[in-house]
Amino acid sequence: MKKHFIELAIPTRAGRFIARYSGKGLAEMDFPLRSAAVSVRDFQSGGKMPPQPAGVNARATTEQARAVKTNAVPAKIRDWHRATETALKKILAGSAPKTFPPLDLAGTKFQKRVWNALRKITPGKTKSYGEIARQIGKARAIRAVGGACGANPIPVLVPCHRVLAANKKLGGFSGGLNWKRALLAREGVSFRQNAALDGKSDSERSSAD
Repeated sequence: MKKHFIELAIPTRAGRFIARYSGKGLAEMDFPLRSAAVSVRDFQSGGKMPPQPAGVNARATTEQARAVKTNAVPAKIRDWHRATETALKKILAGSAPKTFPPLDLAGTKFQKRVWNALRKITPGKTKSYGEIARQIGKARAIRAVGGACGANPIPVLVPCHRVLAANKKLGGFSGGLNWKRALLAREGVSFRQNAALDGKSDSERSSAD
């Protein structure tokens, strides 16, 4: 049975994120609804937003209309949302949040182990899919680690963008490679481009680790 979520928007210089809360905490987060390229400049003061292609504004308006007004939700969720907004903006600025909202991560036991490992990667640091696999005691499960990264329901706060393929190659990202490049650049992380892997999933990319 599908959980009931309360949706709240988080406006940022890089677009409007959508956070979804269950009765236990932050359960999901969506990137801004736009397909235009994201760059480091989007996160900077005064940076202009890329133009949205036709049709995206209508989708965004629908999504925003579904988001519940902040003053209509329980106090604990308002508190969680403030913590989410603060943490998100800290990470978008390339720094480490001091506090996080409670997270309600729904997934398999293996996925949760991967996600917990991701949360231990600090800003400016990265690990490979293989390193995560070894860290959780499943050294041969590199492809499965990539799949878990791709299934991460709370990107940015659960920082799957800090997982790279072998030899510091970019790897994949559920929010799109432009977002991954921008997030890593804001944290001062260097990485190698690999055009041959563009368009592949996290699990396909991780097989090269």
